[in-house]
Amino acid sequence: MSNEPLMNPWTLCVAPMMDWTDTHCRYFHRVLSPHARLYTEMVTAAALMRGDRAHLLAHNPEEHPLALQLGGADPDELAQAARHGEQAGYDEINLNVGCPSDRVQSGRFGACLMREPALVADCVRAMREAVNVPVTVKCRIGVDDQDDDADLFAFAACMVDAGVRVLVVHARKAWLQGLSPKQNREVPPLNYARVYRLKREFPQLTVVINGGIDGLPAVREHLLHVDGVMLGRLAYHDPHALARIDAALWAGSAISRDAAMQRMRPYIEARRADGVRLAAIARHLLGLYHGEPGGKAFRRVLSERVHAPDAGWEAVAAALQGVGTFARRTVA
Repeated sequence: MSNEPLMNPWTLCVAPMMDWTDTHCRYFHRVLSPHARLYTEMVTAAALMRGDRAHLLAHNPEEHPLALQLGGADPDELAQAARHGEQAGYDEINLNVGCPSDRVQSGRFGACLMREPALVADCVRAMREAVNVPVTVKCRIGVDDQDDDADLFAFAACMVDAGVRVLVVHARKAWLQGLSPKQNREVPPLNYARVYRLKREFPQLTVVINGGIDGLPAVREHLLHVDGVMLGRLAYHDPHALARIDAALWAGSAISRDAAMQRMRPYIEARRADGVRLAAIARHLLGLYHGEPGGKAFRRVLSERVHAPDAGWEAVAAALQGVGTFARRTVA
């Protein structure tokens, strides 16, 4: 592969993260990154069939390109859920075959499905027949005693046969017993080389690597071997890193932290007018000044002020007064 990444729609992605990547988070990430492909939190197919579908599928037009991640193991149910996602305007339907939580396992979906590649293939075929947008899969490099290339390659071969063209691979295996979801993101060792070998074995697949990617140098290195990178905790805890990586990959200029906050002001004011509490939005902003002078004060003041029922932009402005250039001009 050449030393320059070949840009494609999956070159830079932000991972689906439960309790994190809601619509407010995704709007903020789009402010920071014009090019990243964003993903929803996992939504179960059953919830879309029986729950508040409009609420579960709600998103802002600015979030595109945007993928809906689904969880489930029933091909017919997943096909219906995928159809609803496409009708709601999503650009991609992604099937979760990577989540290791007990709750997900009890529903027979998530990472435990890596043991049942034929069932996953049936789900993918049903979803692909139901929609015209890409149907993709997010998986691990293995589960439990699956610990060699052959298991992952056999799974990938089933996906290719089912019509999958994009496979997102978290470069850790999942332990389905004995580790919490948090531990499963940290304890099993990363094995990037296995994902690189997967790409070499299946050159026709768009392979996106996920797991422990901590900055631009790592992104550049991965893109020498695979087609895309998916950022998780880095994009959330140090969100301006997303802006810097986007700018570096597309030879642009990263939006400044201050400019990003000013871009968020009309969004915050509009959502407050809709009755959304500030805390629901501001929790995603806390890491914006990570590592910057005044960053800890920004986080502290914002955390203290956002929970008042009537808190609005003035609470954000108060937090910004101690940060960088905002300390020298009026933001209220």
